[in-house]
This record gives sequence, structure tokens and C-alpha cells, in this order.
Amino acid sequence: MAAKSVAEHLVRYLERRGVRHIFGLCGHTNIAVLSALAGSGIRFVNVRHEQVASHAADGYARVTGKASVLLTHLGPGLTNAATGVANAALDCIPMVVIAGDVPTHYMGKHPHQEVNLHADGSQFEIYRPFVKRAWRVDRPDLFPETIVKAFQLAESGQPGPVLVDVPMDIFSAELPPEFQCRFEASVSAVHPPAIDLAAARAIVKALAEARRPLIYAGGGILLARASEELRELVDHLGIPVAHSLMGKGALPDDHPLVLGMSGFWGTRLVNDACMAADWVLGVGTRFKEADCSSWYRDYTFNIPPTRLAHIDIEASEIGRNFATEIGVVADAKAALSTLCQVAKELYPQGRRNPEAAAQIAQFREEFAQANRAMQLSDAFPMMPERILAETRELLPRDAILTTDVGWNKNGVGQQFPIYTPGSVLTPGGYATMGFGPPAAIGAKLAAPDRTVISLVGDGGFGQNPAALATAVEQGLAIVWVVMNNNAFGTIAGLQQAHYGLTLGTLFPSEEGGWSEMRPKYAEIARAYGCEAVRIESAAQFAPALRRALESGRPYLIDVPMKNNPTPTTGHWNILDIYSPGKHVSHVATD
Repeated sequence: MAAKSVAEHLVRYLERRGVRHIFGLCGHTNIAVLSALAGSGIRFVNVRHEQVASHAADGYARVTGKASVLLTHLGPGLTNAATGVANAALDCIPMVVIAGDVPTHYMGKHPHQEVNLHADGSQFEIYRPFVKRAWRVDRPDLFPETIVKAFQLAESGQPGPVLVDVPMDIFSAELPPEFQCRFEASVSAVHPPAIDLAAARAIVKALAEARRPLIYAGGGILLARASEELRELVDHLGIPVAHSLMGKGALPDDHPLVLGMSGFWGTRLVNDACMAADWVLGVGTRFKEADCSSWYRDYTFNIPPTRLAHIDIEASEIGRNFATEIGVVADAKAALSTLCQVAKELYPQGRRNPEAAAQIAQFREEFAQANRAMQLSDAFPMMPERILAETRELLPRDAILTTDVGWNKNGVGQQFPIYTPGSVLTPGGYATMGFGPPAAIGAKLAAPDRTVISLVGDGGFGQNPAALATAVEQGLAIVWVVMNNNAFGTIAGLQQAHYGLTLGTLFPSEEGGWSEMRPKYAEIARAYGCEAVRIESAAQFAPALRRALESGRPYLIDVPMKNNPTPTTGHWNILDIYSPGKHVSHVATD
């Protein structure tokens, strides 16, 4: 057997792992890998900007549940991708970033695009604050074990991205055949940590004996693919469920015991239920600021006197933001499975909670009635509530939805039902504008038989319009709905409410009104090769969306939208920073 280059060994290893797609952009430091992909079954997803690649890889990993692969060039290639990799890191999305670097024998000599301001060949240090680990491979014989460790680390424990930085001469170096064995995993299976029976019994008894128990579901449940275990526990013990933004869809929104999303954009029902609970079981959640109304008392949580049991795979999350009475470091799926077993052992007949189900059903009806006028409004620019309502009506239950930031994220979290676990992809921790359009590319490649739609604001879409080029080239039937309020709408509302200004938050308007508003996103999309339409009345939207979904092609719909704020009953500390002691809302009054 002849020796092969490190790049060739890498491609063979990825094939054996079952990798089907690599996202990235070419550069002189990584073309050895691109060349090794020739003839491979792995599909290289070419992009026009590395941030598009990193967000697409993020969306792909969210749908598959496996580490995605991102290939970048050194220097600006690596830094262009950094925003998307950091977004994945803060949402615990597994990803292996493979970056080319300057030749080892030129480190420190100012070779083309080297980062060496503080140390020679130090570009991999740029990622250190947000990846789980950053390796630089300095010898060819170290590469096999490094890439194996990279995948194991990305997918184990609290998942996240890792970086493998490879000087270009290492990619081209040859390894003798005997090095093939070093590409085999050192551990064939890693069993995640589980909850011990004593802790499980304590939690189950606390919930069963509580007057107002509540389960708080975080994104960790979706990462662990633990929705069925959660449903089984909820159904057996009859416990209402609130969720974080990232936990949306952990149970279907039409489950009779789902309260909804808590916090700043939460409804009165869910925030009041969280405050009134005497025991809360948090699973796979960090209790982050927006979900907890900046941790202010009397808005979302009052812990204590509410007593908290918290299960998370990352020990540092337990007790970080709230006093925790029972803390358990465990995988959400394993823990919920054990809790179900214990609950059926201790309470074989189960428990029912018709009062909670009736209260939730009544609130849902009242909330729907309160929104109905907006959802049916013929106003143009359109009401955001109508855009969301008609989109939900036309989508299948298992459609995959990517959001961005603004109404398309906060409004979706609050009032857009999700029926299939893992079918809404949202930039949570980093709240990255521009995530949604390219994340839809990764989602569609991961699930080609499912409907994929991206709800995005005009500000977010303007960040990464080049995602359209990749979608057209890959033949991906994705629909982008641009909710166009001609502004960075959320920030415009905050500035208007607190300072009476909108400086730097609105886009210039032309005298011709919406018909002449620029940029004309539909025209941009058509130039990329997409089907596209700009909506000119509220009545046009639903038929246009139906045509887009049936087209089987990349399709963009530009929807002029009124810049209404997302209603809220929670709180955000920034309001007090802007206007201390004045109790000013995020909603402008004029």
C-alpha cells in the first residue's frame, strides 16, 4: 500500500465517519484537501463568504445531531468564519473546524497572511476563547490522533466546536500505510453521565408532593434528543412545562401541559407560573438572562422561596444563576429516562393535572383572541402577527424553520407553534444577525425531504445575502421570508422609547414609499438565480408563500412589515440602564 498525504488520509477518515458534507471556502492553504476530495463521496459545499459556511455548518449539525465539518483558509478565512463558530459555541453545537495555516518552516517570517503579532504562527489562538479546544498540528505524525480527538471532544459532554489548525505543508506531507491505524477512535463508545437512583427519587418525590411543580426545559433536551423521555415524564406526573428560547419545541406547543417560553418575551401565563411554582426542575438549561427577565425577582422566577432541582451535563451551569437545592451532573436523555422509571415505580398509577391543562387551554384561547385582529389585519406594510400566522398555517408540522434576530426570533418564540422537536433553529446565546439564511442551507442539506423556511429581518438578510448563491448552486428548495421593516427594528424601538431618537437604526426611505424601497431584495434574489417576489398587499402574502413552497426551487419573498415591538410581560435590565428609575418600556409611546 502506497503512502498517502495527510489530506488524503483526512478525506478517507471523514468518509469512514459517515461525513457527507463539508462546508467552506478555498484558499492556497487548503487546496490540498479540496484536491483530495475529488472522487470522494463527500460533497463540498462552496460558499462566497466563510460566515455563510460556518452558519450553514451550524444548521447542519443542529439537524443531524452530529459534528459538522468546516474547512477554512488561514487569516481572513478563519476570522470571517469566527462569528458563526462562536454562535455555534454559545449554543453548544458540535463542529470540527479544519483550517489551513502558513508552512511550518515560514512561521515568524511574515509569510502571506500569517497572524504573528504576539507569537509566531498563532492564528489558532484567535479561536481559543470560544472553542472547546484549539490544536495546531506541527508534525504530520500527530495529525491522525489529533483529528480523532477533535471529533470525540466536539460531540461529547456539553457539545461544541473545536479547531484543528494545519500548516499547509503538513496537509501535503505523506504518511506511510502503518499510520492508518492511528485514525481509529481510541474509544468506541462513550456512555454519558446518568443520574443516580437516590437523586432521582428525591427529585421525583419533590415534584410529586409539590403543590405547584413545574419542569423548565432548556435547549439541552433537544441537544440530547430527549424529547420523548420528557414527554413520558410529563404525561405520567402531569407537570406543566415552561421552556427557554432554546428549549422551544422540546415538547410540541400543542401539548396540553406546555406553558410556553419564559422571560422577557414570555407571556403572562408562563411567567406567572414560573413565579408561583414551589418546585422547579430545570433540565438542560443555563437560566440565561432573556429567559429569566435579567434574573429580577417578581418577573419570571423567585428562587428562593421556589426550590430548584437542576440537571445539566455541564457542572459549571448548576448554581450559576440560582440557588440550587438538588444539583445533578447528567445527560438529559439518561437522566429523564431514569426519572421516568423512578416515577412509575413510586407512583405506578401516575398523576393527572386537569386544572393546569384547563388553565393553559383557556389562556391559549384568550391569547389567540387577543392576537386575532393583528393576524387578520389588511394593514400594509403587514402586521408581523399576520406574517407568522399565515406562515404557520401553510407549513407542515415537521417543517424546519430558521430564525434570525428581532420579530422573527422573539415573535416565533412567543407565538409561533412548533410541533416537531428540533425543527426551529435559533441563534440563542450569541443572537447573531445573519444566522438564519445560511443556517437554512445546512438544514436542507441535512434533511432534503423536509420543508425548510427561513424567517429573517431585512437587517439580518442584508448581512449574508450571498447564501442565495450557494442555495442555487446546490439546488436547494429553501424559502426565505424577509420580514422587512426597513430598520434594525428592535434597536430602533429601544432608542425611540428611551432617547426619542432613531439614529443609526433606520434605513433611508425614498419618497416613493415601499414600492421604491431599496435594496430591492427580490431583485437581488433573482440576480442570484432564485425565484422571488416583493409583496405589495397583505392579501398577496399567503398565495405567494404557497407558490414558493410548491415551487421546489430557492425562493425569496420580500414582505414589507410594520415595525411593531414584540409584546412582553417580562423585564430586561437594559431598560433600567437606559432610564434608571423611570420604568420606561421597550415600546416607544409615540
